[in-house]
This record gives sequence, structure tokens and C-alpha cells, in this order.
Amino acid sequence: MNVLITGGAGYIGSHTCLELLNAGNDVTVIDNLSNSKFKSLQRVQSLTGKTIKFYENDLLDIDAVQKIFRKNEFNAVIHFAGLKAVGESVTKPHLYYHNNITGTLNLLAVMGKNQVNNIVFSSSATVYGDPSSVPILESFSTKPTNPYGRTKLMIEDILKDIQLAEPQMNVALLRYFNPIGAHASGQIGEDPNGIPNNLLPYIAQVAVGKLKSLNVFGDDYDTLDGTGIRDYIHVVDLAKGHLKALEKLEKAPGIVTYNLGTGKGYSVLEVIKAFEDASGIKIPYKITDRRSGDIAKMYADPTLANNELNWKAELNIFEMCRDTWNWQSQNPQGY
Repeated sequence: MNVLITGGAGYIGSHTCLELLNAGNDVTVIDNLSNSKFKSLQRVQSLTGKTIKFYENDLLDIDAVQKIFRKNEFNAVIHFAGLKAVGESVTKPHLYYHNNITGTLNLLAVMGKNQVNNIVFSSSATVYGDPSSVPILESFSTKPTNPYGRTKLMIEDILKDIQLAEPQMNVALLRYFNPIGAHASGQIGEDPNGIPNNLLPYIAQVAVGKLKSLNVFGDDYDTLDGTGIRDYIHVVDLAKGHLKALEKLEKAPGIVTYNLGTGKGYSVLEVIKAFEDASGIKIPYKITDRRSGDIAKMYADPTLANNELNWKAELNIFEMCRDTWNWQSQNPQGY
């Protein structure tokens, strides 16, 4: 299969490229490198011994996207490209709506012109907002609480409407929970710009001495130890979920939606402890005020993906932390 990956040089994208190549697929990447590094793809090529066709372009440039489609015959698209920082989306909503929505509309227009009818969309558990209960099922109501989450839900709705109008389209909406970890080689991993927004890269940068200590936002939630609980999934398990989604699209299911998570939640303090066990390094932290918009508990019911995709998250929290530390310790400044 010849697969186009938008945003393929990013964290999840690079790991998915690696799994696709190892499974015998051809991979082409479009990435504007605004929040990623080409070095990630160079390392994927080195690890697999295979070549990635790369275009440094932006989905907002529809003419460039059209030229790429004319030069290639794609069987499917995996759509990762988009801005993704929740906090930034609150302060710069226009940027997020323009980039994420317009870029997707351009991609879909070009796919339609070139009769490419299979797409896997990188959605997010943020579409659920603050759930009334856990674990979260795909049937739960969607009520995102920030512009980033709303762009994800809007794109889901756009894809549903297009599929309804064009029944030949096959769409997989993958709602990720919290991806962490890195490839076992330590050669590719998460390399955020600036101070990390997410827990594990922040912990890893404290462990390597790049940051002084970790802020834990609130210890008064209604949880076992008072800190927020999330469903963390190893990025390699997540990448493999995309391969399973592509297999599903080959069966022409129309439109399908799946939670990709482990089904188990861990608190912030439990994650810190797991990282300390995996790395042998004590992580200094301090309790600070809650962040606006944070919720107490969020974890998936992944049963539907387990049953319909024949996919299951295999790697545990210790392995996620071990692989994160392996990446960060080998690459203290990232790529």
C-alpha cells in the first residue's frame, strides 16, 4: 500500500512511518516542520533500511498538495498534521481554526480530485470534554472544552458529512488518549518545542537536567492521591493501531470511530513513581494550583478497537517510562 502521511515527521507520525515501512508499505510524508524535525525521518529510514519520500510543504498551500498527489498514486492518507497545544489554542483560536480546519479541507478537496478514498484521521479524546463517567465509550457525548478539541470534533463532523455525500469514502476516526514512550532503539521520540505541555516529556527533561523540577497541577481532585488520572498509551502501540485502521478501511466500512487507549488510568504521582523506577532517577516536583480546564479522571474503554480492529495496547506504564528515558538520555537536547 502507498500511504501519504501528513505531519509524518512529528512524534506519532514518525513512529507510524516506521511501523508502516516495517510492514512493507510505501510511505510519503508532507510536513511543514513547524513542530517537527526532518531528522526523525532520517532516523526512521536508518532503522528500517527503507526510503521515505518527503515533501516540505504546508496543507494550507493547496496547489503544492495537488502537485504532490499528481506525482504519486496514493491508496490511503493518514492525517496527523495540525496544531496541537491546548493552552495555545485558547489564546490563539483563530490560528487553530484556520490551520487545522482549512488544511484539512484542502487535503480532502485534493483527495476527491484524485480519487483517493481512504483516510485515517488523528482525532483526540479531548472531543469528549469532561466526561460524566469513566471509562469512556465512543458513544459518549462530545463536548470539547477548548478550541483545539473543537477543531478535532469539527474535522470529525466534516469527514462524516463528506462520507455521507460520497459513500465510496472510507474513514477511520481514531480518538487517542495520552501517547507517551518512544521507539525501543531510543532513536526516535517526543521532542517538543520549548517547555513541554505534556507530563512525560516534562518529567524526562527534569531527569536529564534540562529543567529543574516538575509542577504538579493540583492535588485536591477526587482521585486516590488527589492528582489527575489519565490513560497513557505507548506511542508504538498507537502507531500499530493506525496499521490496523488501514486494514479495516480495505474492507470498505464507510466510517468507523475508535478509542485508542489502554483502558487503565494512572495518576500524575503514579507516573512519576513509574518513571523513577524505570530510570533510577528521583524526580523533584512541587504541587501548584490546578490548571484551568483540567479534569479529574479520563481513561478509555478500548473494547471496540480490541474487537473490530484486532488491536490491543500491549506495553505497560513501566515500559512506557523506560522507553521515554531511553530516548531522552540518548538525546538530551532532542533531535
